[in-house]
Amino acid sequence: MVTVISIVVTFLAYYFNISFNVDLTLLSIAIIFPLVFTIRGSFKRREKALEHLSAFRSNLKTVQAFLMSKNGLTEQEKIESVDILIEINESVLQHLGKSEYSLKDLDTITDKVFQFTLDKDATMAKGSRDKVFRFMRDVHRSIENLHSIHSHRTPISLKAYCKIFVYVFPFMYAPTIIYAIGSESLSWVAYTIVILTEFILISLYNIQNHLEYPFDNIGTDDINLDNFRITR
Repeated sequence: MVTVISIVVTFLAYYFNISFNVDLTLLSIAIIFPLVFTIRGSFKRREKALEHLSAFRSNLKTVQAFLMSKNGLTEQEKIESVDILIEINESVLQHLGKSEYSLKDLDTITDKVFQFTLDKDATMAKGSRDKVFRFMRDVHRSIENLHSIHSHRTPISLKAYCKIFVYVFPFMYAPTIIYAIGSESLSWVAYTIVILTEFILISLYNIQNHLEYPFDNIGTDDINLDNFRITR
């Protein structure tokens, strides 16, 4: 689409002999700076997601190891506790891979650990229960942080601004290039410069668009959620 726009606009500029001198520094500030800013923000969001996913899995593994080491629990109860933790792990990862923003189901599943601990009041000491609650507090914190990254992304207004200027850019850039190289010069030079520049801009926009949601496995740099399963 952007290639077609670039070719048509450059053709029309030559056909109607339109050329003018515009300071490209202003265009750079209007387009490049917002794009770089959003790409940097999306990259930081991806790095934070990796950090919280690692914390989420390690905290679940800690709860699992602690419960499995308790002599007061029967083997059946230990298996039950592991099944609950696996369910939490699977549910969170599935939640991140979807466009569902409600945490109601996840809250219900994570509360199973709390209920399991209360049901073992006779076999687990108060200190042991408190440790499980502290570990689960860290699990909850990781889930909330991941959900925030999942549901809050680049402001829509800023993305719309960048996209509009990417498509409007050839209308200002083509006449400027023609003015700079001269209308009598080889026209293919102007076509090449405009198309290449527009390709770079739309590529940067697409990179940002893929980076800002790192859980859907669409972009090549998305996070592989399978690496954060406790049963991997």
